[in-house]
Amino acid sequence: MRFLTTVVISTLSLTCVYAPASGLDNRPTALAALQAKADHAQPTDRCFLYAELISQMTDIAGKQLNSGDSGRASETLKLVQRYAEKIDMSVRNDSKRLRDAELLLQRTSLRLKGILGGASYEDRPVLQVTLKQLNQVQAQVMMQVFKK
Repeated sequence: MRFLTTVVISTLSLTCVYAPASGLDNRPTALAALQAKADHAQPTDRCFLYAELISQMTDIAGKQLNSGDSGRASETLKLVQRYAEKIDMSVRNDSKRLRDAELLLQRTSLRLKGILGGASYEDRPVLQVTLKQLNQVQAQVMMQVFKK
C-alpha cells in the first residue's frame, strides 16, 4: 500500500518535469532555469528558491527510483543534499518567504520518507542521509521562522 501511495504521489506531482541528474545539458529548461534563478538570486530570496528546487528534485528522484534508475536517482539525491547545504548557508533572519520555505521543506521531507518506505535495500542509504539532512535544514529554517 505504501509503495502504491508513493507511486501515485510521484506520478501526480511534477508530471511535466523529468530530469536526469547526470548533467547540465540533459536537464529540462524549467529545472535548469530554476537552478540558475536560485543561484543568482538575492540572498533574501535564495532560501525559498532552494527549497522549491529541492522539492522538484525530490519528485524527480522518486520517479527515477520507481522506474528502476537507481544511478540517476542517487545523483539527483546528491544534488538535493548539495542544495540543502546551500539552504543551510542562506538562512537568515531577513530571508523572504521563510515560512513558505519551511512548509515546502516539511512536505518534501514527508515525500522523501514515503519514497524511502518503498525503496529497495540498496537505495536506502542515500535516501536516509538525504532525509536526515533535509530534516535538519527544515528544523533550522523553522527556528528562524520562530525568531521573527
